[in-house]
Amino acid sequence: MTQRQLSEPAYTPAYVSTVEAGKVRPSETALRFFAERLDTSVEELTTGRPARLATELRYALTDAQRELATGSAAEAAVRFERLLAEAVELDLPPEQAEALLGLGDCALESGELDLARDRFEAAERLLAVAPLPKRARAVRGRAVAHLLAGELRYACYLLESAIDGLSTSGLADPEALVLLYAAVIGPYIDMGAHARAAHAAEVALALAPRVSDPALVAGMHRQVARTFLAEGRTADADAALAEAQTIYRQLRLGTDLAHCHWMRGYVHAQNGHLDLAERELRTARDMLTARRATLYTAQVEVELADVLRRLGRFDQAAEVAATLLRLGDRHGAVHAGGAHRLLGLIAEERGDTEDAEQHYVQALAFLERSGASGDLADLCRLLGDLLRRAGRTEAAMDAYRTGLGHRAAPGTTTLGPPPAAPPHPDR
Repeated sequence: MTQRQLSEPAYTPAYVSTVEAGKVRPSETALRFFAERLDTSVEELTTGRPARLATELRYALTDAQRELATGSAAEAAVRFERLLAEAVELDLPPEQAEALLGLGDCALESGELDLARDRFEAAERLLAVAPLPKRARAVRGRAVAHLLAGELRYACYLLESAIDGLSTSGLADPEALVLLYAAVIGPYIDMGAHARAAHAAEVALALAPRVSDPALVAGMHRQVARTFLAEGRTADADAALAEAQTIYRQLRLGTDLAHCHWMRGYVHAQNGHLDLAERELRTARDMLTARRATLYTAQVEVELADVLRRLGRFDQAAEVAATLLRLGDRHGAVHAGGAHRLLGLIAEERGDTEDAEQHYVQALAFLERSGASGDLADLCRLLGDLLRRAGRTEAAMDAYRTGLGHRAAPGTTTLGPPPAAPPHPDR
């Protein structure tokens, strides 16, 4: 095609010549005209990159997300790494961010919390100029990484900040809000802030009909179940979890389905149905082990070991808890504290008060940096009772006072008042 053929009828051959020589920058109108004449896209004309490459990369990212949902996190991570390299080579920041979000989710599932945090932070930097709803997944990922590391207050800070930002900026995107409100329920409950957890669940349920992503709705139901549990509404909790399970079975989201079995096991344990609880928890553990989800497997085993203890199978419970402690606190301070608390209970029931005291003290050391006030108060009570029975009255009083201090102001976060509720859809 000659310069004249390219330029006519809208432009001149001389103009085409100056563009080719780099002496002028064509307008958007000129770019669209030339792209149409050359039978290509504006993107390929300006970047030299065929548009289909970006489309193919997005399809591949979708496939990687499906693999993460239904298969192995380790295998999905290999795909995401390759796709990240392609996105960098093609200079596609949104696709780079998507690959980083996938890698962050893989790292969360495998228990590599520092790596997960780094991935989510890198994604958020790439999306810095994007609207806040586009950054919600990155914020939520960072918050979950901090939560699982036992940093409950900072996790709340991240989530509350994003919720407030969405609510006050006029960008109250329903999917982003459900994602964030569902994520904040867990740390609220661990911190003893049950009223805030109930408020978050209420808002998430009100927004759910406006969410088109069934996996997100299922995740919300799973988190809302925790609020029902805190309020003693076990039937409602079980119903919410059954709803989530139905959706996850349809979507074949293995890890989330395992979480539902985990929570149902917890419901049964709270109701005293220990045989049913053991069955559900073992199912959850087996599913998570098959997916090599190290972090979540360890957390389920804390619950399973406690059920085994309550069934009187102390040796089995101690074996599970001891295995957890060999992992260190990579699975989070809250659950490391839970393992020590469990071993303390077992030691106490066996009459070994010295060993029990050591485990309770170690559990307190883990939990004090997490902000899990309810668990801290419970541990202080256990330690105080142990010391009182041993005749160490002053030490017992100190433990009780510490526990009362943790119950005096439960669930406060770094932001003070809870996030403002988003505008109701009917208002």
